[in-house]
Amino acid sequence: QVQLVESGGGLVQPGESLLLSCAASGLDFSITVMSWYRQAPGKERELVAVISGVGGYINVTNSVQSRFTVSRDNAKNTVYLQMNSLKVEDTGVYYCRAMWPKSAWGQGTQVTVSS
Repeated sequence: QVQLVESGGGLVQPGESLLLSCAASGLDFSITVMSWYRQAPGKERELVAVISGVGGYINVTNSVQSRFTVSRDNAKNTVYLQMNSLKVEDTGVYYCRAMWPKSAWGQGTQVTVSS
C-alpha cells in the first residue's frame, strides 16, 4: 500500500521560506515520478512541480519557477519542495503525489502566508 506523508507546512510571513517534505513508502521510489500540487481556498488544485525518478526531468510551473525548487533524495524515499520568497497568494494546501508507475496522493500540508 502506497503511503505519502507531507510535512513542513505552517504559518509564515511574506518573504519567508518553507521546506516541504514528502516521505513515501510502499512503492519503488527511485523510479517513481513525483509531484507537488497545491489548492488555494476556493480554487482548483494545480500542479506546482514534477520530478522524475532520478531527477533528470524537473518542471516547475512558471508562476513560481523563480522561487520554488523541487528535489528528491532516493536514499530517504523523500521528495522536497523548497519555497522561497513566499507570497500571500502561495497560501493553500500542498499535496504530494506519486504519478507513475503508481499513483497516490498524500493528505496535504497547510501553508499560510500572512502578515
